[in-house]
Amino acid sequence: MPDQAASAPVTADAGFDPALKRLALTVTLGAIMAILDTTIVAVAIDTLGRDFHTSLSTISWVTTGYLLALAVVIPLTGWSVERFGATRMWNISLVLFLVGSALCGTAWSAGSLIFFRILQGLGGGMIMPICMTLLARAAGPQRMGRVMSFIGIPALVAPVLGPVVGGLLVDNLSWRWIFFVNIPIGVIALIASWRVLPRDDRGSAHHKLDVPGFLLISPGLAALVYGLSEAGNGGGFGAAKVQIGLVVGVVLLCGFVVHALRRSGALLDLRLFSDRTFTLASITTFIIGALLFGAMFLFPLYYQIVRGQTALVAGLLLAPQGLGAMVAMPIAGRITDRRGAGYVVPVGMFLMLVGTLLCTQVDAHTSEILLVLTLFVRGLGLGATMMPAMGAAYQSLDAAAVPRATTTINILQRVGGSIATALVAVVLQRGIAHRVPGVAGAGGLGAAQGRKLPESVANSIGHAFGETFWWIVGLSAAGLVVALFLPRSVPTPAGVSDPEAGADDGSEHPAAPVPTPEPVG
Repeated sequence: MPDQAASAPVTADAGFDPALKRLALTVTLGAIMAILDTTIVAVAIDTLGRDFHTSLSTISWVTTGYLLALAVVIPLTGWSVERFGATRMWNISLVLFLVGSALCGTAWSAGSLIFFRILQGLGGGMIMPICMTLLARAAGPQRMGRVMSFIGIPALVAPVLGPVVGGLLVDNLSWRWIFFVNIPIGVIALIASWRVLPRDDRGSAHHKLDVPGFLLISPGLAALVYGLSEAGNGGGFGAAKVQIGLVVGVVLLCGFVVHALRRSGALLDLRLFSDRTFTLASITTFIIGALLFGAMFLFPLYYQIVRGQTALVAGLLLAPQGLGAMVAMPIAGRITDRRGAGYVVPVGMFLMLVGTLLCTQVDAHTSEILLVLTLFVRGLGLGATMMPAMGAAYQSLDAAAVPRATTTINILQRVGGSIATALVAVVLQRGIAHRVPGVAGAGGLGAAQGRKLPESVANSIGHAFGETFWWIVGLSAAGLVVALFLPRSVPTPAGVSDPEAGADDGSEHPAAPVPTPEPVG
């Protein structure tokens, strides 16, 4: 029989009760698949281009198509959860993702692989938002810090492990296994879902889809992601297709803002931003997404180009960041539940700022021990920021607003990551072109990966990386300023008078029922 974690009463000190642990482990399986897939393909792009005898610009759509599918489907998540129920949509998303993964593994051409990746993205785009919705409903505001830290470990570690796992599979088996590896994990997740997730979550047949809003926001996000992806692929922001994509995206998104503010029940509830805590947490989450994916773009390239490492070794050298995140997350979650995100996130932002500051001085001879320590410090900062900031976004919202809030948070994080990746790609490309003319083109950098460059060239390119890291430092400083205004308190459950009642001290408190989610509209 399924556990009723989503409807069970939550005491002020319930901690991680068995039902919540089972639910968290169940949805984490799906989250690991979806997040791992965003980076595991990166190391196989060159192999795919050779096997399918196609250009790098064409095969790059294996990644771009997946991102576009995510951008299109994420806005539908909040509506679909309220219309059909979180459990049902979770299972549908898993099935879509698994079918897409299996088809990708059997692709016979570049075109078929790109199409199947889009299908895979349609399922993968909803997995993480629904995962967060299920956890937020089950945990309640008093346990959001700890439960978000639990699910945050794969959110930070999976992008780091992706290149490592992808390199191992491509080198020892075949590129097809980077897709087939999802199937056993997904099957286990489906079985666990049937046994654990609540089955009484039916949704509301009266919740209508905001069709005009969907026709504005989904193509708008897709155009924006397309423009940013093409800028990061080497065209720069001066390319016509980049400018067209960005302009179309901005115009459609502005149109959606006007539409959403005039209509009740819009696909994305912009009225959530009238809540100060939600707004601050959303801005912080946007910046954290930019810090994570912007730096994750730079570090592997630095190791491969400046230090001449293979993709697999570069992935292994990124492991200290994941280790730091794993160390910090449980501690950060516990402190957040006791004291509030305002005591934790600024410390994490400061750690990321300090860690990234050291990266501004890299060259071809920077101590690898120093780089390992730097990545570990950055990991500590990421572990202390991402999930506490997300948890703070739900702190002052009622249960009915959780699906819409989750959709908004996920969109902001992905757009933040896309913007930062495109920005640092353009800055890096121009920096290298200025120092080593003729090497910054896509062909030159690709040829440089995995081999030793002349010392003078490697040093010049290393300094270009160092200058680019200043942009990550600037983002860290902006995040630190915003994080200082996050709430330094935790919500007090009904029937509990002690302001520290949410602390995990082992005492007993009267139970406070979790509000039953009601359909909106």
